[in-house]
Amino acid sequence: MTAGVAYLAFHAVAILPVIVGLALVARYRLGSRSDVLVGTMVLAGLALVYTTPWDNYLIARGVWWYGEGAVLVRFGFAPLGEYLFFLLQPLLVGLWVARFPVETTRPLSVSLSERALGLGGAGVVAAVGLALLGTDSGLYLGSLLVWSAPILAIQWAFGWPFLVAEWRTVLAGTLVPTLYLWVVDRVAIGVGLWTISERYTTGVALPLLGLPVEEAVFFLLTSLFVVQGLVLYVWLVDRLRAVEQEAPHPLATLLGGR
Repeated sequence: MTAGVAYLAFHAVAILPVIVGLALVARYRLGSRSDVLVGTMVLAGLALVYTTPWDNYLIARGVWWYGEGAVLVRFGFAPLGEYLFFLLQPLLVGLWVARFPVETTRPLSVSLSERALGLGGAGVVAAVGLALLGTDSGLYLGSLLVWSAPILAIQWAFGWPFLVAEWRTVLAGTLVPTLYLWVVDRVAIGVGLWTISERYTTGVALPLLGLPVEEAVFFLLTSLFVVQGLVLYVWLVDRLRAVEQEAPHPLATLLGGR
């Protein structure tokens, strides 16, 4: 294989064919085709912007590194393939979860106490992450949890009751891509595309698969971000359209009044 293209070849073999396959058999039951694709593109852009600083920091710290000949070009500390993954994963997950329906007639009303509970749940995630950051072995997992907490806070504060009500779609939409990414990540580690530092990880691995728990949590959280974000986006867009079409008093209807 030509030096420097191994990471890109990984995308060409393990990620792009899945995206193409999902696009060819796509069923847009979550929302309209345009809503799903627009929402997915927005989430992909946000993923690129939000993940880049965290990812570059961990690479600079030596939390993981890449095999010889795996990287074609770097921007900052991260290789091109890394940035492409930030864009491709939301597309893969978005096309998958699009096949599952949600009931968007629920009003957008969420009480202050419910919003506080959502924020509190994200706060617990952040607190666990901060505690892990107290040791070298907790750097990867701790920074991952702290990094994820603001996204969880926004999504859960906005609409965790709706996400719970649509738990089947959230669960199915998250777990299948997560399991697939666990497998291909383990293969990539096994062939030496990248190596995870023993110093900055807990040493805990998934049974049978042998994937470091930090990698497993990363793919679980990032897939969950996309699914929750897309489900909430479709809910919001559908309710806004309903208000425009039906409401003599739009704000009252939007918030669940008459």
